[in-house]
Amino acid sequence: MNIPANLHYTKDHEWIKVEENNIAVVGITEHAQKELGDIVYVEIESIGESLDQNAVFGTVEAVKTVADLFLPVAGKVLEVNADLSGEPALVNSSPYEKGWLIRLELANTEDLQALLTAEGYKELIHA
Repeated sequence: MNIPANLHYTKDHEWIKVEENNIAVVGITEHAQKELGDIVYVEIESIGESLDQNAVFGTVEAVKTVADLFLPVAGKVLEVNADLSGEPALVNSSPYEKGWLIRLELANTEDLQALLTAEGYKELIHA
């Protein structure tokens, strides 16, 4: 299973990659998309909102279930991946690249310290 070392992870199976100027990209992990199955719809209506760490920022709908998406860190949702509206299956086929969910501005970089490393996430899903 692919668990990139350069990302931070949550126990709820989201990942976050910090870019420059306190901007970060958020998605769900390969493990999460496999557990959910074929994703048929992504709903994120929190664009422009400032949300707390662990707040729900949207949902993903798979063939059999709907799952909430939790924000790994506090921040303002700047952008939603527009490609997902026409092709939500990108979350399945490319969870770490083309299937990213949102771009946000971090409110507090110290929130990252509460997240899991790739090693910690591996231990979580193999426990």
